[in-house]
Amino acid sequence: MRRVLADGDLLADPVRLRAHARALLAALGIEAEGVDKLAAAGTGAGGPGTLTVLNHISWLDIVALLAAEPTTLLAKREVGRWPVVGGLARRAGTHFIDRTSPRRLPHTVRELSDLLAAGRSVAVFPQATTWCTADQGAFRRATFQAALDAGAPVRPLTVSYTQQGRPSTVAAFCGDDTFAASLRRVLTARALAVRLTAHPALPTAGTALDRRELAARAEHAVLGRGTVRPAAAAIRPPRLAPQAPPPTTGPPLRQHA
Repeated sequence: MRRVLADGDLLADPVRLRAHARALLAALGIEAEGVDKLAAAGTGAGGPGTLTVLNHISWLDIVALLAAEPTTLLAKREVGRWPVVGGLARRAGTHFIDRTSPRRLPHTVRELSDLLAAGRSVAVFPQATTWCTADQGAFRRATFQAALDAGAPVRPLTVSYTQQGRPSTVAAFCGDDTFAASLRRVLTARALAVRLTAHPALPTAGTALDRRELAARAEHAVLGRGTVRPAAAAIRPPRLAPQAPPPTTGPPLRQHA
């Protein structure tokens, strides 16, 4: 049964959607690495879905993710109008957002939380825009609140591109680059490969993590940078009632006459 989302088209059959995404990568001459190793999204029947968070380099990130596991996406509204990838994104039930209307952000977070709580897995790009290399761009925290509210695990995922085994920026879609120019670079590139690397999931249920700490842990896993507190430190100790100061043990103070 296909599912209807509030701001997306009908969710296509996952098997066919995955096959179409893989066929598109093959037609573009891109080798997909690691797509068969990703674990199935979600935590099992009856549990919340999984919030997959990944770095953002190119419009190809979406195709690579759908080639691995069709999942609901959160993406800027412009993605739906892009050639090549826009149709796939719509068929994946992508939840398109208007980045020029920040007042809708709390509403978007609530909708994401509802989807996760209902068992639907969602993928987001917390950097909010594309970066030319895999180690740039801080993670924004808002969407992590949805995982905390739903008690959903967060799965960090790293996207990287190589040519002949070496890091490559050919696929990067940044700055004033046009989609047509990016597509031409991809089509003329030799031995271009995209790799998806999954990292251990970050649980949220039963923890005292806040969205700042959760975003920092995910960013550390995806981008391999920064420092995070040990897991034990994330559990805040209970507050103790204030206690009276201990009695003084020295000689009594003398009053002036």
